[in-house]
Amino acid sequence: MLYMVPTPIGNLEDMTYKAVRILAEVQLILAEDTRTSKRLMDHYNIETPLRSFHAHNEHKVLDDIVAQLESGADYALVTDAGTPGISDPGFLLVRACVEKSIKVECLPGATAFIPALVASGIPCDRFHYEGFLPHKKGRQTRLKYLAELPNTFVLYESPYRLIKCLEELKEHCGGERKACVCRELTKLHEEVNTNSIDALIEDFKARPAVKGEIVVVVAGSE
Repeated sequence: MLYMVPTPIGNLEDMTYKAVRILAEVQLILAEDTRTSKRLMDHYNIETPLRSFHAHNEHKVLDDIVAQLESGADYALVTDAGTPGISDPGFLLVRACVEKSIKVECLPGATAFIPALVASGIPCDRFHYEGFLPHKKGRQTRLKYLAELPNTFVLYESPYRLIKCLEELKEHCGGERKACVCRELTKLHEEVNTNSIDALIEDFKARPAVKGEIVVVVAGSE
């Protein structure tokens, strides 16, 4: 069995009872960064061994992990924050398990884009999740595509590129389009800022450099 276990995006209390139990019961926890995951395990007194599993080694270690699961091992996969496979490593392992008829269970839990979407006040009955845009090649093509969608869309962005992203959104969507910038979700300085793209640009340009993980929610085209 492979368990996909969401971990807190900020507040360590955002763990389910089941997630804590599973992490304590499995033989091994596959972690994006073992140092980050060790802090969470120590907080919950979980002593299960950790093994690195991240974007730079997943191809190399995949076959060995699948072989262990086929032999009867129970493993859990966690990432640094949120649900594995959502803009984080995990898809390749899940696909390999499905192909080998290894059971996969994904636990419900923390992810950044759903709280941002719901808290934004922008329609969320239908939406498009984009995740991180390409840094260079294909970026403008994706923005043009997103700007024409009739439904709300959601982006992840680095705090260092937030203003550039908002300016690109203005170019493609227009400055009056409603959007929301969410940062530091579930943490002490959580912010949910919904306004026009023009107003958001003016606001964030007037501040010192912002910190924290960023989720940008943008209303669909009328």
